[in-house]
Amino acid sequence: MSTADPLQGIRPAVRGEQGGPTTSPSLAPAVDTSAEHWDLHAVVAGLHAVRSRWRDAQGRSRETGGREFPSREALARVVEQLCAALFPMRLGPADLRQACEDFYVGHTLDAALHLLLEQVRLELGYQARHAGEDEELARSRAAGLVRAFAATLPEIRSVLDTDVEAAFRGDPAARSVDEIVLCYPGIHAVIYYRIAHRLYELGVPLLARIVSELAHSATGIDIHPGARIGNSFFIDHGTGVVIGETAVIGNRVRLYQAVTLGAKRFEVGEGGGLAKGLPRHPVLEDDVVVYAGATILGRIVIGAGSSIGGNVWLTHSVPPGSHISQASLQHVEPGKARPAQ
Repeated sequence: MSTADPLQGIRPAVRGEQGGPTTSPSLAPAVDTSAEHWDLHAVVAGLHAVRSRWRDAQGRSRETGGREFPSREALARVVEQLCAALFPMRLGPADLRQACEDFYVGHTLDAALHLLLEQVRLELGYQARHAGEDEELARSRAAGLVRAFAATLPEIRSVLDTDVEAAFRGDPAARSVDEIVLCYPGIHAVIYYRIAHRLYELGVPLLARIVSELAHSATGIDIHPGARIGNSFFIDHGTGVVIGETAVIGNRVRLYQAVTLGAKRFEVGEGGGLAKGLPRHPVLEDDVVVYAGATILGRIVIGAGSSIGGNVWLTHSVPPGSHISQASLQHVEPGKARPAQ
């Protein structure tokens, strides 16, 4: 009895002069891609068994009739198209001209929103299935949710303009606002964050988290979509910045590379696991600057107009106008801060 080759239809064939498959005498002996060589049948069977155990333990159905949850690949296309629609002459196609800008934006948005609609339906169905609710009823909300998201795109673009202007004002190396949009990873991370945060607010947190992780992978900047961030926000350099789920950031705040706005401790819930959603990250009021490598932990408040020096480790609130450095922390009691200079 012959066994089906799991690689059949995938392995490329080498064609001879007459179009038929052939084998190169110099290459064939060195490359054996048969399933038997790798014992793929045993590997595939083993992976199947592990998946089955996981699904049984998680209460997952074996057959849902299609994909169960959203696609990272599809969302990458959605966000790329949304970025191009938000900044068509900068992030759109190279041959785009202003005369057809609106047509391009409309066409691109239509494609992006239709693809987003399918992903929203998947997440809403996923949520309902695991909550024991009606999946079809949940999916019926998808079109209204995507329509609401689309309606906020002009507002998102308007806020992003303040972010771009803040970056231009805050970096003496920047030659133009166009350079900011085209080159600065901090701005790209913030664009993705503004999109992800709106999806998070609309009730599709898995989609939002995937979008934020796409930015994280591309820029090294990790902004949870649940964080609340005001206008004119600028992350300079950016690599290694972490902003937690319940962080609150005011207007005109500037962060430098390797800054962490994290949690100091985690509350334990009733079942013994970590409690979800509790406020545990810092609040940065307006006009705060946090320099490279600073770590700010816990639900503390950094008062308006304060500056936090490089590599500072801070776990207590500071009043407005504070200037905190490693040296000053050695002489300050918790809850107090060095007076403004």
